[in-house]
Amino acid sequence: MSRSGSSTVRVRYAETDQMGIAWHGEYLAWFEVGRTDLLRGCGCTYRELEAQGLRLPVIEVQARFLRPALYDDVLEILTRLGSLGGARVSFEYAVHRPGTEGPLATGSTSHAAVDLEGRPRRIPDELRRRLA
Repeated sequence: MSRSGSSTVRVRYAETDQMGIAWHGEYLAWFEVGRTDLLRGCGCTYRELEAQGLRLPVIEVQARFLRPALYDDVLEILTRLGSLGGARVSFEYAVHRPGTEGPLATGSTSHAAVDLEGRPRRIPDELRRRLA
């Protein structure tokens, strides 16, 4: 799979600890920014998917922290489609700070495709085409 995108976020004061280092849990929110921007770039939004009766809850997450992100850093979140199965989709992330060699963090999320009642369902063909 090769679909990819880029998003920019700035580390807010509320996202940091007393040392000015971004709290590890914020990376999951930044992953979500990357994922929703990637979907939007493919021509669909979570709102539109939900209107079609599709939900994509996170069922697995992985993150590796290599260097700290600091208060007021501007970060680039690189997101790419990892895999696309019958009722599952995964995304991979790399968080970069311009001027810093290599990523600050990497990670991935896996999502189940479910209907409004939470039952597994096949990922719609239209979404597959947009993501491919």
